[in-house]
Amino acid sequence: MSKIVEANKKIEKAVVGAYNKVEDTVVGAYKKVEDKFVDTFIKDVGETTEEAKERLKKQQSELEAKNKALVEESIKKNTEINK
Repeated sequence: MSKIVEANKKIEKAVVGAYNKVEDTVVGAYKKVEDKFVDTFIKDVGETTEEAKERLKKQQSELEAKNKALVEESIKKNTEINK
């Protein structure tokens, strides 16, 4: 390989490595903040942080399903009215 290609590969490796370190740091910090928020404001008595997160995901899914059904029902009614 040419010297330029080898130099570019070294630069690429360094840049990607630095990016991955920054990404890991940011994601790790976010998860700590998220866990602290759930512990402080969301978690029920006797519930772990992970259980609270799962409960929230389940509630979110249920709400999205209800909202989708309501939108579809509303569209159906409006379509019938406009006929």
